[in-house]
Amino acid sequence: MRILVTGARGMLGAELCAALAPTHEVVAFDLPEADLTAPGSIDAIAARRPEALVHCAAMTDVDGCERDPQAAYAVNALGARHAALACQRLGAPLLYVSTDFVFDGAKREPYYEWDQPNPLGHYGRSKLAGEQAVRELLAQFFIVRTSWLFGRRGRNFVDGILAKARADGAVRVVNDQTGSPTRAADLAAALARLIGTQYFGTYHVTNGGCCTWHELAAEAVRLSGIRAEVAPISSADYPTPTRRPAYSVLANFCWERTFGAPLRPWRDALKEHLS
Repeated sequence: MRILVTGARGMLGAELCAALAPTHEVVAFDLPEADLTAPGSIDAIAARRPEALVHCAAMTDVDGCERDPQAAYAVNALGARHAALACQRLGAPLLYVSTDFVFDGAKREPYYEWDQPNPLGHYGRSKLAGEQAVRELLAQFFIVRTSWLFGRRGRNFVDGILAKARADGAVRVVNDQTGSPTRAADLAAALARLIGTQYFGTYHVTNGGCCTWHELAAEAVRLSGIRAEVAPISSADYPTPTRRPAYSVLANFCWERTFGAPLRPWRDALKEHLS
C-alpha cells in the first residue's frame, strides 16, 4: 500500500516511516516543503496519490498552544481538516493521531474511547477540533489517542529529565498528574498494524500501566544509573500557562478487543529506550 505520513521528520512520524517501510511504499510529508495549514496542501497530498494517510503532524508544545491559540488551531485543527479533505478527494482512509489532553482528568479512572471529551486548554481543544473535522468529512478513518510520548527524536520529558539530572544532580517533578508513558516506536508499530485493516473507529493506544511524572522521572534516573535526587512536588509548585489533566490514563479497550493483546508495560518500553 502507498501510505503518506505527515510530520514524517518528527518523533512519531520518523518511527512510523521506519515501521511501514518493510511492507509498504512510504511517502514522507513534512515541513518546510509541506505546510498543512495552507489550502494548497490538499492538492499537494492528492498529487502524491496515497492509498492511505497517517496524520502525525501537530503542534505538541502544550504551553506554546496556550500562548498562541491561533497557531494551535491552524496546525492541529485546520491541518487535520486539510488532510481529511485530501483523503475525501482520493477516497483514502485517514489515521489521525490525537491525545489524552482531550479529557479533563476529573474521572480518576481510565478513560474509554466513548467517554465525553472536555479539554482544559487550547492544545486539547485544537486536537479535539481535528478529531471533529476527520469525523465530519470521512467515513473511513481511525482516530488514535495516545499519551506521554517519548522516543529517539525530538524533545521529550524523559530525555529532558535525564539531562537536568546529569547537569544539576537533582530534579523536582510533579507527583499529582497521572498518565501512561508511551514509547514512540511501540506506538508506531501499532499504527502500522492498524492502518492495514478496515477496523475503523476511535482507539486509545498506550504502553501498559500508569504512573505520575515523578514516578516516570525516578525510574528513568534509576535505569540510567545517574546519581541524582528526584524530589516530588505538587503542580502548584510548578505553575505553567496550561492546566493539565490530573488523571489522563487511557483504557485501551477497543485496541485490546480488536487485536487481542495490549502494548507492553511502560517500564519495559522505557528500559529499551534507555538501552
